[in-house]
Amino acid sequence: MDYNKIGAAISRCRKEKGLTQKQLAQLLQVSDKTVSKWERGCGCPEVSLLPGLAQTLGLELEALLQGEIEAHSHVGGNLQKGLYYVCPECGNLIFAAGSAAISCCGRKLEALEPVKAIDHQRLLVEEVEDEWLVTTGHPMTKEHYLSFIAFVRGDRLQLVKLYPEWDVQVRFPRRGHGRLIWYCNKHGLFYQLL
Repeated sequence: MDYNKIGAAISRCRKEKGLTQKQLAQLLQVSDKTVSKWERGCGCPEVSLLPGLAQTLGLELEALLQGEIEAHSHVGGNLQKGLYYVCPECGNLIFAAGSAAISCCGRKLEALEPVKAIDHQRLLVEEVEDEWLVTTGHPMTKEHYLSFIAFVRGDRLQLVKLYPEWDVQVRFPRRGHGRLIWYCNKHGLFYQLL
């Protein structure tokens, strides 16, 4: 552990929260001299204080211990470059427009990489008036199902949540070209161009 980096992170976040060293010390039930020692890199908080310190500063514990709280680089807002995270425990879906530290059910989640669908994996798409009707022959049982289907362009994302044992019939307005993205709970994230 780099005490200087941790101290710099504590100092920066404390100031962002508008707290003095004394106020932070009172919240953690330590002396302001102790907080000063941490911020100067002359020591590190005791293990028992770390969760409360991270919560008070609005940091993830891992980021605090690494002393890394820099913002991620801006991706320009292109939603087609967005990242999808799915919790293997509860099925929670999280979308991020750029890189992020995501956790759910006590697990750190990694962004899923969409795979281009091949013939038998592709969704069926029909033009119906000014919409695309999306259907599939994919099984929709409790054990094997599609969790969501999304239509994504650079400037918009339309996502439809799906449920086991329901028929898949999703309509998206035709708005130029984009990608259909969907998640199968057994095989992962797929896409096809539309």
